[in-house]
Amino acid sequence: MARTNYSTLKTVGRAFDLSMVIHAAVIVVGLAAVWHMEHYGHIVTGMSNKIVWGMPHVFAIFLIIAASGALNVASISSVFSKKPYKPFARLSGLLALSLLIGGLSVLVLDLGRPDRLIIAMTTYNFKSIFAWNIFLYTGFMAIVVIYLYTMMAKYKNRFTPPVGFLAFVWRLVLTAGTGSIFGFIVARSAYDSALFAPLFIASSFVYGLAFTVVILKIVQQSSQSTIVSTEMISRFRNLLMTFTASVLLITIIFHLTKLYATQYHPLEEFLLAGNNIYTLIFWAGQIFVGTITPIFLMVIWHKSININKLAWISGLLLLGGIAQIYVILIGGQAYPIELFPGMEISSSFQDGEIVSYTPSLPEILLGLSGISIAMLLSGILLRIMPFLPKSVTA
Repeated sequence: MARTNYSTLKTVGRAFDLSMVIHAAVIVVGLAAVWHMEHYGHIVTGMSNKIVWGMPHVFAIFLIIAASGALNVASISSVFSKKPYKPFARLSGLLALSLLIGGLSVLVLDLGRPDRLIIAMTTYNFKSIFAWNIFLYTGFMAIVVIYLYTMMAKYKNRFTPPVGFLAFVWRLVLTAGTGSIFGFIVARSAYDSALFAPLFIASSFVYGLAFTVVILKIVQQSSQSTIVSTEMISRFRNLLMTFTASVLLITIIFHLTKLYATQYHPLEEFLLAGNNIYTLIFWAGQIFVGTITPIFLMVIWHKSININKLAWISGLLLLGGIAQIYVILIGGQAYPIELFPGMEISSSFQDGEIVSYTPSLPEILLGLSGISIAMLLSGILLRIMPFLPKSVTA
């Protein structure tokens, strides 16, 4: 049986260390943005009593979904017994933890009163999906830590398959729970759909694997060594192609389902054919940049695919993912709640009106700091602990 040797990241040159310094600087700037919003209040943001989830939540949800999908490589190895993926299982677990911590950090810092998180962790309303997610997120981190321990500690490998199976089931429930946050909001016509659970699960596979490919590209470039074989690049390409096509299919089904009911026609016109930023982001960002272009490139580069090309494709998929979450989260809030079906509504509180939202610089900086937290944490742990495959010997 082949045995994989692992090592810490040994970089050549200063490019990697410089990138870590840049991420640390982004985190500091993000904390300054948090202080600015805390000091002056959320009036300095683009959020309002209509748009209560802003740009920080876009990044937070994006990172949380990606964290679940990042563990997919480890799951394929231990749960489905696909041995070629085993050398990357440790990195998979590390990225899952780092991305989740980055996403949750943004959520906590955008609470307005971060200290009130203690109330959310000690007082539960189990009719709320948010209360469930407290257990899902903390449980996921604990399980992944144990999962990594079974992979890295001597004589503990026999526990890896059962713990891996638990992690696999848990992350599916976690991602379905995150999607159900929207699916259970029946008051907003842009949400209120059971399809959000499978949509978020499929999206997590795309985001998580895309992050994995980008990190592997950075690692190979920084260490000037070949860690990912041509065969594995081809496997990653096939997975990304399948997952991206799945997200596209579920998205089409979602909108066709809405279009089938006459009551949702104004909503679909607003999202798919409106003269607004959400229609532009949907078609240009999510569909063209984040779906059609990556699939096209994966098809034409089928025989010449390499880590560099796949990393560029993964970058497009991640941009498309942010666009997707933006349209779902912000666009869904911008469309007015239908308080009285069949009636026109107007008031001084903007009832019945399309709400405008422009993300402020502090919001964007806070969101970007979440990505930097995940990348900085991953980089530090890669330098001090053996997460990377060094070689495979018989």
